[in-house]
Order: sequence, then C-alpha cells, then structure tokens
Amino acid sequence: NLKKCLSDEPLTISLDEVHVDDKLCFVEEPVDVMNREVKRLKQSHIPIIKVRWNSRRGPEFTWEREDQFQKNYPQLFTT
Repeated sequence: NLKKCLSDEPLTISLDEVHVDDKLCFVEEPVDVMNREVKRLKQSHIPIIKVRWNSRRGPEFTWEREDQFQKNYPQLFTT
C-alpha cells in the first residue's frame, strides 16, 4: 500500500539557490556574516565572525577566524 507523499514547503529549495561544480557536486558557500566577536586569550585578541552557509540540509552557522575567512571570501566584506 503506497501513500501519497506530501512535500514540506520549508524543505523545498529553488533551483536558483543550488550551486553545483563541474562534477555535479553540491557547493557549500558562505552567504552572510551574521555576527562579530573578539575572543580573548592570555595575551592576544582574535576577531571571529559567525557565518551563515547555504547547505543541503538548510542554513548552517559556524564561527570562523575573520582574518582567514576574509582571505578566502573577500566578496562578503565589500560594502
């Protein structure tokens, strides 16, 4: 007995938002910088940012070092 599958609207993703590479693998990209903080260690201060990523499972958030992240994704820091 098969039952009709009802799609869940929040789980659907428009095809414009999906990015695939030449091997047809899903490419996760940073979307936005959500928050900034400064972590304090004994003698140093490390600026970190909270980044929102587009992901297969929906939006994901990670904390990244700002200096390293800015080298890899400078387009997110232009105004």
